[in-house]
Amino acid sequence: MQVLALVLAAMIGLLLVQVLYDDFRMLSDLGAGVADFGLYVLVTLPGFLAIVLPVALLLSLLYALGRLHRAGELVALRAAGVGLWRITVPVWLVGLLMCAVTGVLNASVVPWSVETSRALRDSLEFRHRAESQPEDAIGAQRRIGFDNRTAGREGAGGRLWFINRYSQFTQRAYGVTVSVFDTGEAREVRGADAASGAAANAGAGVAGGRREARRIVAAQAWPDPARGGWVFANGQELFFNPETGEIREPRPFAEHFEAGYDEEPALMLTVDRRPADLSFFELRRLVDYYAAEGAGAKGAAYAVRYFGLVADTLGPLIVIALAIPFAASGVRVNPAVGVSKSIGLFFLYYVLMNLASSLAVKQVLDPALAAWLPNAGMTGIAACLFVRLR
Repeated sequence: MQVLALVLAAMIGLLLVQVLYDDFRMLSDLGAGVADFGLYVLVTLPGFLAIVLPVALLLSLLYALGRLHRAGELVALRAAGVGLWRITVPVWLVGLLMCAVTGVLNASVVPWSVETSRALRDSLEFRHRAESQPEDAIGAQRRIGFDNRTAGREGAGGRLWFINRYSQFTQRAYGVTVSVFDTGEAREVRGADAASGAAANAGAGVAGGRREARRIVAAQAWPDPARGGWVFANGQELFFNPETGEIREPRPFAEHFEAGYDEEPALMLTVDRRPADLSFFELRRLVDYYAAEGAGAKGAAYAVRYFGLVADTLGPLIVIALAIPFAASGVRVNPAVGVSKSIGLFFLYYVLMNLASSLAVKQVLDPALAAWLPNAGMTGIAACLFVRLR
């Protein structure tokens, strides 16, 4: 346990250097002070604990068992009739404890660290840009598309959103087009809404029996949780003939409220982020969203990342299962050989994980299977090593 603590401290120190190297210039350019740097580091470092814990456990375990190996204590215990399983029971108990710790980290600490550190960066960026940019351009994310096929308030066709710009500072969307669909034969949407430039986009979204029945075009829009919907400002509402695609009655409005529109900006803004940049909870929401939408290919990368975090819970036990056979090998074998082999297998695990993830993204493997397959492979190798151990 002493060695485990020392290795964890050393690896966290290295990660601290990496965080400062990667983000120091960015934070400095945003005008961060000493207190901002300190808070950012304290918030960011817990996000790495679930990654470094299996590595630290491997190194500390190899050190501890290596000392027993060099002193001949393992040989003496086994010669006295004590089985390897009984000798290593404390190690397996520590492994179970580390699995529980990893599960807690992935379920609470790491998501909090990822989301809070991103919020701190955004806050510094907002403060910096507020000096030279208008409010609606601060923290703006552009060209957002969101297809909510599960929305069934106005038929079973769902709603398709196009947002030109969303400002996280004002919490408002600018240049918004919402197409509401019903069900019917697939066709190309034709309308007189050339000014909005959304007819071609909406037409491209009409597939699999979806027909555009209504469209809201607005200069601004924002959610109103208290009233349970979205508010649209300075735009018009277009109604289409589902059979011909012709506009039946355009209705301009200064402000228009749509009850039951439950699309969340937080979800809309995460659909284009890298899976590695999202927390456990954000990945869970995207997995549910893409499963409901039936977009298997696009959501595969997020599903692999999500199930991979779940599978990482068993990482400490796999590390122990790979380390014990090599560390407990005969006295004629140099312990450094066992250490090198176990570390090689440890990195082979990550190679297999990346390979399985690639196959899942290409829809060759199911995402859940891709996440658990490397663990199953390493478990099989460890079982073979234990059987061969004398």
